[in-house]
Amino acid sequence: MIEKTLVLIKPDGVSRALTGEIFSRFERAGLKIIGLKMLQAGKEIAGTHYTEEDIGARLGEDIRNLLINFVTEGPIVAAVLEGDEVVEVVRKMCGATEPKAALPGTIRGDYSHHSYGYADEAGTAVRNVIHASSDKEAAKYEIAVWFKDDELVYYNRADQRHHWE
Repeated sequence: MIEKTLVLIKPDGVSRALTGEIFSRFERAGLKIIGLKMLQAGKEIAGTHYTEEDIGARLGEDIRNLLINFVTEGPIVAAVLEGDEVVEVVRKMCGATEPKAALPGTIRGDYSHHSYGYADEAGTAVRNVIHASSDKEAAKYEIAVWFKDDELVYYNRADQRHHWE
């Protein structure tokens, strides 16, 4: 089942020059980048992404505010990826949200190490390099937050073409 998902390389990933490495992993896995842009997120778009109804209700307003502050502290790279069951594939490739629990070989397991305890003690959001939509419904919502329809480009990768074309 071909799906779309949102990925954000967070300010810690951008400032550490991990963007290319991360996207090359997705492309090597056969996923397509159909939308890509670098931006400095403002509080309004970050607040729309990290909603009161979802993040605020699940994690509390303090955590929501920490996430908004984190994603707006520096440039981010936003992307829409497309592929077969891409939401689940990307989540697996990212690893556990808490970096210390992420397995080696995952993006978070290889490039971050913070824990929830450290973040709580430091009064900050967990520095975990990347955001990936949690499910298909979240992906649809989040893509609409960060991208207009005309910013998405649909095409066939070379490995999707048949030899007789």
